[in-house]
Amino acid sequence: MNSIIQMDSEINQAYAGFGFFDIYHRDSFKQPARTTWIDGWKIEYMAIADPQTIHKTPIVIVGGAFQNFNSYKYCVEQLFESGPVILIDLPSMGANQQITNRNTGISAGTLELPDLSEMLGRWLDIVGIQKVSVMGMSLGSVVASCFAYHRPDLMDRMILMGVMQKTRKSWRMILEESLKLMQENRMEEFGQAVILYLVNHAKLDKTRMSPTAKKLFFRQMAEFTGTERERYEINCNRLLRLTDVPIPECKTLVAAGQYDSFTLPHENANFALQCPDMEFALIANADHVPQLQRRKETMSLFTSFLKGESIQNLDGIIPMTREQMQNMERRGEERIPVLQGFVAQT
Repeated sequence: MNSIIQMDSEINQAYAGFGFFDIYHRDSFKQPARTTWIDGWKIEYMAIADPQTIHKTPIVIVGGAFQNFNSYKYCVEQLFESGPVILIDLPSMGANQQITNRNTGISAGTLELPDLSEMLGRWLDIVGIQKVSVMGMSLGSVVASCFAYHRPDLMDRMILMGVMQKTRKSWRMILEESLKLMQENRMEEFGQAVILYLVNHAKLDKTRMSPTAKKLFFRQMAEFTGTERERYEINCNRLLRLTDVPIPECKTLVAAGQYDSFTLPHENANFALQCPDMEFALIANADHVPQLQRRKETMSLFTSFLKGESIQNLDGIIPMTREQMQNMERRGEERIPVLQGFVAQT
């Protein structure tokens, strides 16, 4: 059967010009997501713009494992300085609850991350957008990088945060342990495990993540519904099967929290060093979730890059040269000197 593509409420409507984007207003995030169906798979998205920059290159934000559109509610206003924004959740990612194909019944777990990036490209072809900048964080960074590699014709600029080319053994063990706890229905411990790998507890004095935010994050994980558990398992296994993340050729910004203990700063830097046209920066006093802990600084960095401006003198941002990146400390904690000549008293 030929490919079946349907856009709910907008079948056969041409998506050209500015009509594709909704003008942003205070209640934009209260509106239901718009949807497109491609071969039985659902794509959910928001397309919003400020009239003053609606003519510029759109920024596509690829949803990750835990983010939903509301996660970006307080970010998009700064991003509008550089262009309209498309928030997109591919099957089983972000807030997209689809875990089986509505035509065939097959699991969304059969879609690997490169498959999702291909779906993103097909969707952009459908809506008629010919050039985009793409932003991906954590899990979303893999989809974004795969997309840029396979569809360079569509790419303007790329922002990646929390990315690494190859997964380390300890990282895989953390994911496997969290999966095991969830499968055994030990949800309190599961919630603690997820918080443990996403938040750097040794640096809470620097990141200043509030106890309330941490508690809300924990409750979100511990109270997963059946569908959310399936989606977590699907996305974890996608990452565990991942062997390599392709390198984008376009102009790329790679960023990481200064104290990221999940995707380590030097792993982000190593990925950036392989990009032919890149900039790299650390977000000071943040871990794996800078968009929560240092939102203003993070969005200022992203917007400056998207507008083609310098990132060298931004508050709370630590840009690094290629030489500095090559000599980054690989340890997550400082070395503790051993005192010499100490004699125990008896």
